[in-house]
Amino acid sequence: MTDSPIRWGIMGAANFALKHMGPAIHAASGAELTAVASSSADKVAKFAHFAPGLRHHDSYDALLADPEIDAVYIPLPNHLHVEWGIKALEAGKPVLIEKPVGMNVAEIDRLIAARDAAGLLAAEAFMIVHHPQWQRAKALLESGAIGNLRHVNAVFSYFNDDASNIRNQANIGGGGLRDIGCYVLGGARYVTGQEPLSLDYARIQMQDGVDVFADMGFAFEGFTFQGYTSMRMAPRQEVHFHGDRGVINLSCPFNSAVFDQAEVILSRPDLTREVMRFPGVNQYVRQVEAFGRALRSSESYAWPLEQARGLQAMIDQVLARA
Repeated sequence: MTDSPIRWGIMGAANFALKHMGPAIHAASGAELTAVASSSADKVAKFAHFAPGLRHHDSYDALLADPEIDAVYIPLPNHLHVEWGIKALEAGKPVLIEKPVGMNVAEIDRLIAARDAAGLLAAEAFMIVHHPQWQRAKALLESGAIGNLRHVNAVFSYFNDDASNIRNQANIGGGGLRDIGCYVLGGARYVTGQEPLSLDYARIQMQDGVDVFADMGFAFEGFTFQGYTSMRMAPRQEVHFHGDRGVINLSCPFNSAVFDQAEVILSRPDLTREVMRFPGVNQYVRQVEAFGRALRSSESYAWPLEQARGLQAMIDQVLARA
């Protein structure tokens, strides 16, 4: 890649892309939102409000054929992620795919094979690893700030019973585990750098073919994990890393500046606390910039497809147990 801005194309005019990733690409250093592919000109026009001059492609294939697009972001419904991710790679485009990158491990294996064959960057848009609160939590744990880690617990919930919402549609990959369970499980994997030894238990409530509540426990080397997700409970999110010499608490771990302010709270045995706050951080902008740096240099990307595969393996185990 040259030093010119990376020209991004978005595949589909999803509401999430309009509210979050489109503005993030427009705001990111070294990036330029160049085109959006959608059958709806009216939807694309909404992107032009903050990115005037962007081009409208009326098909995804036309976007992939555009020689002035350097990278593609895919926020399509979950069941289409791998199909179009592979097509992007085959068209010679590096691709950032919204989570969950695949519906199961076998799908991600296909995507990894396509990435390796193309020799291009392909990654899951797992934005939390680019936020300094998660990077600080990882550094604190690695430094021994809480001694030996003994237990991790995590929760993420919201209320959404709208049957027309894609999260509540089984045929396109809906369900709480795929939507938010990835953060509950993936955050623990990122900070600890460990893979689980076993799934201890899983309790799931299904409604119309999607999981609306999941409570799960995993065993890791030296510590245990317990977490739950829900699409039918009041909004809540929190993560604790509990050691024998302290506790690391992330009070707003997943969508900072929306749910609450991002904080990392370090509690010590003498009952003193250190509160670290991270105001004004846009994790989506940081994600776009990290992807750009990985394209331009040898800098490794914080959440490669192998990480996404390990996370998906955990989700697959929970769904299979249910």
